[in-house]
Amino acid sequence: MRYSRMFIPTVKEVPADAEIISHRLMIRAGLMRKLASGTYTYLPLGWRSLLKVISIVREEMNKAGAQEILMPAVQPIELWQKTGRSVDYGETMARFTDRHNRVNVLAPTAEEVVTSIAANEINSYKQLPLNIYQISFKFRDEFRPRFGVLRSREFIMKDSYSFHPDNESLDETYRIMYDTYCRIFTRCGLEYVTVEAESGEMGGSGSHQFTVPCESGEDTIIYTEDGSYAANLEKAAVDPLPKEKADAKIPPIQEVHTPNIGSIEAVCAFLKTKPRDMIKTLIYAAGDDIVAAVVRGDHDLNPEKFTQVLGGRAAELADEPAIEKVTGAKVGFAGPMGIADKVSKIIIDHAVAAMAVGVTGANKTDYHVRNVVPGRDFPLKGENIIVADIRNAVEGDTHNGKKLLFRRGIEVGQVFKLGTKYSKKLAAKFLDENGSEKPCVMGCYGIGINRIIASAIEISHDKDGIIWPITIAPFEVLVTSVNQDDKQVAQVAENIYTQLLDKGIDVLLDDRALRGGVKFKDADLIGIPVRVTVGKKAVAEGKVEIKLRRESQSQKVPIEQATSKTIDLVNSLKEQLIP
Repeated sequence: MRYSRMFIPTVKEVPADAEIISHRLMIRAGLMRKLASGTYTYLPLGWRSLLKVISIVREEMNKAGAQEILMPAVQPIELWQKTGRSVDYGETMARFTDRHNRVNVLAPTAEEVVTSIAANEINSYKQLPLNIYQISFKFRDEFRPRFGVLRSREFIMKDSYSFHPDNESLDETYRIMYDTYCRIFTRCGLEYVTVEAESGEMGGSGSHQFTVPCESGEDTIIYTEDGSYAANLEKAAVDPLPKEKADAKIPPIQEVHTPNIGSIEAVCAFLKTKPRDMIKTLIYAAGDDIVAAVVRGDHDLNPEKFTQVLGGRAAELADEPAIEKVTGAKVGFAGPMGIADKVSKIIIDHAVAAMAVGVTGANKTDYHVRNVVPGRDFPLKGENIIVADIRNAVEGDTHNGKKLLFRRGIEVGQVFKLGTKYSKKLAAKFLDENGSEKPCVMGCYGIGINRIIASAIEISHDKDGIIWPITIAPFEVLVTSVNQDDKQVAQVAENIYTQLLDKGIDVLLDDRALRGGVKFKDADLIGIPVRVTVGKKAVAEGKVEIKLRRESQSQKVPIEQATSKTIDLVNSLKEQLIP
């Protein structure tokens, strides 16, 4: 391909809404353009890179025995209502009513559709296991799209789904997919870690997340220094804190007037105390049940852990009337005392149970209480009382006695053991060897195609632009004709370009009639891994310059060796990414 004929609209300006480097560089290097909030048009360079990622994903999925299909992006809401996920996804799910007054959704994922296919087509154990996948656009109506394609509304996803007769078969395919993902991310040039993860609204019994460590990532990776444990923030389990000892005998609880002061920060300022000495009581609705979560003032409730303790039931903060009914007070003054018989469950975090004394809401509008002792002033045991780990891990926490460390990261893929959550609700059944009817056991495996591109840029760039891994670069080689108006220079560049094309190298020839400095700036910005520079002075010496984008120094080679030397460099870079 010739640069003069390609649409590569590079720009110098950094977009005002671009918060992270991958977003900035994808705009500046002409990979994409914003259409609306969270939606982007991929231009030729960006689409070429995406197609290379897709090709790697497709090759590895096919090699693993998965079969490619394509499912509709528009899906009837009835399917989602059968599984209950029309509620779980909430406003993130985009819905519209068609001309026949039928409600449809824009697919955020495809568990419901693929399970309905299985329900209609699978009837015997002889058809199992089955692993099918698609690579397609998804849509999620994110409240606040940000970070370019890392949190966009429309995105490209590889999602695959496996169906099995039993858990042993699922475990085997799960391991195959896990290994397949490792090969995919290695081939794409990503440095990644795998961590235990929660299944979230996907459901199921187990999950692993593939994360690229990166400071701009939205995910938090939590791990022990010896590598014996790693999980994401939603999953990371922490050891119970040791029971605190009181310095002296603690007096009875003392009610304190705190007019119009309901937040943790405001109460701490008013009472001259610290968030870690506060006890925070949150009232949730889980279906028709009202439940309470009790955490320390400086800790955040972990929704995934909380959901797991509730047996997988989704919960959301209760409305004001429900809170007032339980506590007898306005929002902001809830406490754990005396509410056990007013809620279905009270779930108390380990850290609260370990407190010697604390401050909490008085269950009375405009009042808090001091000298609250867990176990004395509110129970830690009871028929509907559970003490469990329901908070986010924080600095200083341990797991199995080992200190937990924290890093930021970008999630690029996740694998799930779904079990029978979807197959039971959508009647995906089969007859086993004995003629007994059983639900299919399912697995699910997703990869964010766009996120791979953004992650590669986040971890591989410099002040001048992108440094692509060769396997997903828009082109493998850039031949730059510095003096395009010089016939000899132009001819040498043309010959090298043609020879590389004939050898199957993906090459771009910069044949534009521009100054060398402009071409070099663009070359560094778009980040093609190998650059062959053809200039008047070097050609007069019978040589050209070859430079790797990731290195600062170039080397001069004889013109007649330029093609073979370039091919050697390309092959060497590819070999470094072979799993």
